[in-house]
Amino acid sequence: MSDIEIGRAKRARRAYSFDDIAIVPSRRTRDPEEVSIDWQIDAYRFELPILAAPMDSVMSPRTAIEFGRHGGLGVLNLEGLWTRYADPEPLLEEVAGLQGLEATRRLQEIYTEPIKAELITERLHEVRAAGVTVAGALSPQRTKEFAKTVTDAGVDLFVIRGTTVSAEHVSSQSEPLNLKEFIYELDVPVIVGGCATHQAALHLMRTGAAGVLVGFGGGAAHTTRTVLGISVPMASALADVAGARRDYLDESGGRYVHVIADGSIGTSGDLSKAIACGADAVMVGSPFARATDAPGRGFHWGGEAHHAELPRGKRVQFEQVGTFEEILFGPSRVADGTMNLIGALKRSMATTGYTDLKEFQRVEVISS
Repeated sequence: MSDIEIGRAKRARRAYSFDDIAIVPSRRTRDPEEVSIDWQIDAYRFELPILAAPMDSVMSPRTAIEFGRHGGLGVLNLEGLWTRYADPEPLLEEVAGLQGLEATRRLQEIYTEPIKAELITERLHEVRAAGVTVAGALSPQRTKEFAKTVTDAGVDLFVIRGTTVSAEHVSSQSEPLNLKEFIYELDVPVIVGGCATHQAALHLMRTGAAGVLVGFGGGAAHTTRTVLGISVPMASALADVAGARRDYLDESGGRYVHVIADGSIGTSGDLSKAIACGADAVMVGSPFARATDAPGRGFHWGGEAHHAELPRGKRVQFEQVGTFEEILFGPSRVADGTMNLIGALKRSMATTGYTDLKEFQRVEVISS
């Protein structure tokens, strides 16, 4: 792909967001009921190619269990309110009532409460007792501190999630997390990210990760592009990382690393486009913040919103449209792609003639 000239001293590569592309119908169509959207990572198989993002506004132990029973994977935020407070419900109610700039300041105060190892164990045990797959997320900065607690609690999938995660973090202030060594020593599969380029993804794949999260600064509650000036459009990021997956498959002699889109998935159309660009599954936050039974009560925020020194996210409000189940499976009462995500994905695949997710990754796309 040729670069474009920004000025005499700088060139740039054209990149595409989901809004810049569209899926092209083919000569064949199918019945949506004949489409399979199952996917498997390591030993764990799921009926839905969706991970619910580890954000306090969408995932509690209760909603993680509910999501797991629907066939997806709910990922608990192990640095969130549920591991800082024995009963965070009054705080969630308070956050929903905050106004304007007050929200960021109060979130910063609330999240200064220390994370408690015993609450991590309690929350993960609660999900395990329900009989669904258990997944929890830590930031790279907290992974060393709480990894043993998490694995001892019986987590099935360990997620290391940050705004951006590299396999070559350099620091003169502290010893960085050695991802390759850490993953090698764990007995559970690890999903790590985010990343947004071919080279960064290839390095993460070489650490032994079972999956990589793709996305940086594109979530509905992120302000990373505004604060740091950093962002990569998701369609191009996914296509680049899917290329890294292919290259690593050859390099490793057949080891397949799953690519998971994390960010910019606001509608069912974005979900379909993410898989068309090469994702095996997607991590979703904001669509579930619209659920009437979500912990955030119609509000949505991530860990970036309460950073003590430089918040790179904000609390946003969404109109609540239905329950978790209705957002996943319908029936939809709106025409904007925020309900019946699964029905829309199956119809998109059927309309283009594909029967499973791996095939659908080969669908033709155009820039619009």
